[in-house]
Amino acid sequence: MKVMVLMLLSGLLEVGGGYGVWRWMKGSASLLVGLVGLLGLGLYGIVAALEPLPFGRAFAAYGGVFVLISLVFSGVFDNFRPDRWDLAGAALVGAGVLVMLYGGSR
Repeated sequence: MKVMVLMLLSGLLEVGGGYGVWRWMKGSASLLVGLVGLLGLGLYGIVAALEPLPFGRAFAAYGGVFVLISLVFSGVFDNFRPDRWDLAGAALVGAGVLVMLYGGSR
């Protein structure tokens, strides 16, 4: 449970932070939004380092969580609507995360 909570929190910080920087760099948001985004990205690094998993597994699994959070976040905040290929890819990635985190014996 702790692993998934930390992954979700770090994912929200990274995607939200990246989105703030993206909006500022594209000229549709203020410098303040960009700076808050940079703060989120810095906090992401701290939260991700709290994972109890080995680095390789934590960051590989987190990559999949990032994909899923990115699609949801962009739908909520940027009106992005994933197509069937986005959803199929997200399902495959999500299955991969579950295998890495819960497959086999630990």
